[in-house]
Amino acid sequence: MVPTAEKRAAPVVDDTSPRVTTAPSADVRPQRLTTPPSADVRPQRLTTPPSAVVPSAPAGRGQHLEELSEDVARNIETIAHLQTEAEGKVGRIQRTIENITAAIARPWTLNVILGFVALWVLVNTLGPLVGFPEVDRPPFPWLQGLISFSALLVTTMVLATQSRQGRIASQRANLELQVNLVAEQKIAKLIALLEELRRDLPSVRDRVDPVANAMSESVDHEAVLTVLEETIATAEGPDKAPE
Repeated sequence: MVPTAEKRAAPVVDDTSPRVTTAPSADVRPQRLTTPPSADVRPQRLTTPPSAVVPSAPAGRGQHLEELSEDVARNIETIAHLQTEAEGKVGRIQRTIENITAAIARPWTLNVILGFVALWVLVNTLGPLVGFPEVDRPPFPWLQGLISFSALLVTTMVLATQSRQGRIASQRANLELQVNLVAEQKIAKLIALLEELRRDLPSVRDRVDPVANAMSESVDHEAVLTVLEETIATAEGPDKAPE
């Protein structure tokens, strides 16, 4: 009976051994071969960065532009209003003079003048040899008179243009001076308020700050101007000192 039991047990072990060995090999191999990393990674690298980066940049720039336009809109409107008002007061003759002055103040004007003078000299010098009539003999008095008259006209137009521009520059300088004076007064008042707040706070040690006390007072502009003029006159020499 013992040998028959061993013979029956041997095929049972042989039947179970292939089941244990075939199962892991069938499970592991398809996982290593059929995993789709290429299908998951490639579209993410190609499609997601452009769609995420490209629209974000213009959105940020648009926000900064909107913030700047809100802060600077009043100043831009003021400058544009001043420029439009100044241009609206210009008459027709003044505008024509300024347009002619702007046209003359270009590099090609020099070429035209030199070419005209050279042609005038050649025609009146070599023209009679070829048969042309001699209009202006050397030393070319007609050419000298034409140049003098043209110089007088150009000088007058340039002075008229500079006069108006000087008035506009003076107005802008006065406006800038007024803004600076008001800003200086506001800064002095702000320093005085901060010093008063520092003295009233119990958690801050009270001390004397001579620099802050001096900056909290408004500047006497007439005294500063007088001292500045005297200093400049003294530096230039004793002959130019104010009386």
